[in-house]
Amino acid sequence: MSAGGEHLNEEGNRLQVVAAGGIAGLVSRFCVAPLDVVKIRLQLQIHSLSDPLSHRDVKGPVYKGTLSTLKSIVRDEGITGLWKGNIPAELLYICYGGVQFTTYRTVTQALQSLPHPHNPSTPLLPQPAQSFISGAVAGGLATLSTYPLDLLRTRFAAQGNKKVYPSLLSSLRTIRATEGSRGFFRGASAAIVQIVPYMGLFFTTYEALRVPVAQHWQLPFGTGDAAAGVAASVLAKTGVFPLDLVRKRLQVQGPSRQGYVHANIPVYHGVLGTVRAVVRQQGVRGLYRGLTVSLVKAAPASAVTMWTYEHALRVMKEVGGEQV
Repeated sequence: MSAGGEHLNEEGNRLQVVAAGGIAGLVSRFCVAPLDVVKIRLQLQIHSLSDPLSHRDVKGPVYKGTLSTLKSIVRDEGITGLWKGNIPAELLYICYGGVQFTTYRTVTQALQSLPHPHNPSTPLLPQPAQSFISGAVAGGLATLSTYPLDLLRTRFAAQGNKKVYPSLLSSLRTIRATEGSRGFFRGASAAIVQIVPYMGLFFTTYEALRVPVAQHWQLPFGTGDAAAGVAASVLAKTGVFPLDLVRKRLQVQGPSRQGYVHANIPVYHGVLGTVRAVVRQQGVRGLYRGLTVSLVKAAPASAVTMWTYEHALRVMKEVGGEQV
């Protein structure tokens, strides 16, 4: 059996997988929340960083790089400003992690049970294909089921000292009243288009690297899982980053668009329309605004997620047994 299959069979029951996935998401989110806020602020900034003349009519801060943005947020909004949107984000990561890992495990098991028509003793699909399909399905389902929380996370992180939404409950009421139920899914098409190749690439790379890294590098404290997660995340994140930026721009559309810290966010319509508008206004480089901090965030986020998931699952298996 393949390494990925052996790894899957080592996992515990569904409840343990859900709990481990949720714990991994919770811990990971808290650790990288400040970088997430910085990334969102940079992605929503539309003026040129190299042309001072473009800053003349800007209402709000002008961010230039990761460290500069961190300092600016702390100076203008206090240290708590780095954790804006953390409540919906924590809920997002817990739910997302549970759905993602459970779906990945279930789909992989289903694919492994499909026999090859000419050789019933071997799986129908090779391991890389299983990992890609399972990762894509898991990512798509987790993204769609938790998308309103993702939108709320973005909108709270985009707020400056002026509060568009005073509380999580008020945001739910306001969006429902002014934008309807569809308002909670602004940019969802970009998210789905993004997450399918992202999670497919991520899990394919992770499963391919996890065992070789553990065997050949002998990293301490079980950090082989973390190293494989870092490499997988960087590769996948870079490939689909423009869609992540498009998603953020679409998430802050609506009646509250001019109330965020970047008050000059244009009106965008649809994924392709947003891509064309960004390229026309800022060039192709505009689609990669915030990529550096995104990669800086993705590496520790994926490392913490996979390390926490593997170890939390191992502890629960030891305490509660492995019965499905």
